[in-house]
Amino acid sequence: MTSSSATLSKSAPMPREAIEQTVGTLTSAFIGDPVIRWMYPQAAAYLASFPRFLEAFGGRAFAAGTVYSDPQNRAAAMWLAPGTAPDDEAIETCLLETVAQSQHADMFAVFADMERAHPEFPHWYLPWFGTDANWQSKGIGAELMRRCLAMVDAERLPAYLETPNPRNISFYERHGFRVTGSSQHGKCPPVTFMLREAR
Repeated sequence: MTSSSATLSKSAPMPREAIEQTVGTLTSAFIGDPVIRWMYPQAAAYLASFPRFLEAFGGRAFAAGTVYSDPQNRAAAMWLAPGTAPDDEAIETCLLETVAQSQHADMFAVFADMERAHPEFPHWYLPWFGTDANWQSKGIGAELMRRCLAMVDAERLPAYLETPNPRNISFYERHGFRVTGSSQHGKCPPVTFMLREAR
């Protein structure tokens, strides 16, 4: 969904068709992600379960209308407004039902670290950001990020995210984020925490 608003303020909930477009874009974007594919190593399991996990983790952005994309829906950003948190109950239920039990201890240990590290001060949270695999490395995601961060800066608030892919750290650093910590347990690949100060 493309927004022309001046800030990342809440708007109308997204219609189901627009939600499905965003989920499709991000499912393509994360198809090679180390942590997500550790959770769902079989292709069929990934395609069946990742969309459910994505909606559990960031679905409140759909309800709030704080999801942004380029006009062709090749890249998508799901933001949660200050004071809005992911649906922990939905996340836990999804993970218990879709991820192999042998992975639960490592996975939930990482999620516990993520929760402890999450800022308590007002901020915009970016649980999901990605570009369709067919359109990566063409500047589309960078342009969307610049547009979103201009809106964040208009509100003079910081932004926060976690990235499960080390290849993306330099991308976020170029947009003003800095590493604040990380988590890694057992066989689960590392997740990196990043903060962009208010401007």
